[in-house]
Formats: sequence, structure tokens, C-alpha cells
Amino acid sequence: MTDQPDSYQRALDTAERLLGAPLTLPLAPGEPEVGQDFRRLATLQTFGESWPRPGLDLRSRALVSVAIAAALGTHEPLRGQLRIALHSGVSKEEIVELFIHLAAYAGAARAFDCYQVALAVFGEG
Repeated sequence: MTDQPDSYQRALDTAERLLGAPLTLPLAPGEPEVGQDFRRLATLQTFGESWPRPGLDLRSRALVSVAIAAALGTHEPLRGQLRIALHSGVSKEEIVELFIHLAAYAGAARAFDCYQVALAVFGEG
């Protein structure tokens, strides 16, 4: 992973373009300073190296990312991936279809739980 000053800014620019808003990563209360390093490296890997890769268009990458976050049951990442998907042209109906399909492979309880997260994100905009 290349970590040059401008590569981090490019990663932040990519994140903002995908999310439709700046990516803010302030340290949480009680979080050690090294948390900034974790957040910077995660941002570089995700938005600096993974999202800009050729081979998948942004809509496809967004759908895959929603499916992964939902299958893992990671609610905070799922919220972000849902926002990226909606901002990348994925419709709410397509996301619902994704959850229907997810129920068959990851289980109805997981799909329903994550669908509730999607409903909250749908209500944001």
C-alpha cells in the first residue's frame, strides 16, 4: 500500500464522491492517538486502493459491498455501504432484492436484521 500524502487525500476525495459527503473520522472519546493511524490506513486501503480499481463498475462494487457488510452483520459499515450504493445509482428496490437473496444464503434472521438498517438509511433521504 502506497502511503504518500497525496494518496491519502485522493482516498478521501474518492470516499466523498462515493458517499456524497466528506468522510469524517474524528477520534472517539477515550480512543488512543494510534486510532488515527488505523483510520488513515483503513481509508487508504478501502477508498484509495479497492474502490478505484478497474474491473467492476461502481454500481456492481456497491452492491457487492452491501451484500458483504450485510452477510457479516456489521451494521455501521452496512450503513455506509448502503449510502454509497444509493449514491451510486442502486435503487431501493434493488437493495430489497439483495436482502431477499441474502436471506436464502445468510439466513432470514441476518437478512431481516440488516434490512432494518437499510430502512433507517432509506429514511435519511
